[in-house]
Amino acid sequence: QVQLVESGGELVQTGGSLRLSCAASGRTFRDYVAAWFRQPPGKEREFVAAISWSGANTYYADSVQGRFAISRDNAKNTMYLQMNSLKPEDTAVYFCAADEALNMVVRAHKAAYWGQGTQVTVSS
Repeated sequence: QVQLVESGGELVQTGGSLRLSCAASGRTFRDYVAAWFRQPPGKEREFVAAISWSGANTYYADSVQGRFAISRDNAKNTMYLQMNSLKPEDTAVYFCAADEALNMVVRAHKAAYWGQGTQVTVSS
């Protein structure tokens, strides 16, 4: 098993930037595909971005393509989400997730392991 803890969420103005971090512990982090999901207020959770085990491949939701960048440092057991040009509609609780199977995350938008979430609020 792997345990995930997010950090970095805060209040930011429209057009601003934030970097979220996800610290993993437990089983070797490189064994997992890692991803970010988010849940806007009053809405269902949605896929944001995913990164393959080595970090060679990345996947993004259309809504964040070109603005967000996912990355990972397996030596530090940490994943990141760099968020630029933030919009009010990016306001959400952001969750870190991990799973052994790429398709489970990228296609089914599901994962076996989840963090507790970190709040990102973008003011207009």
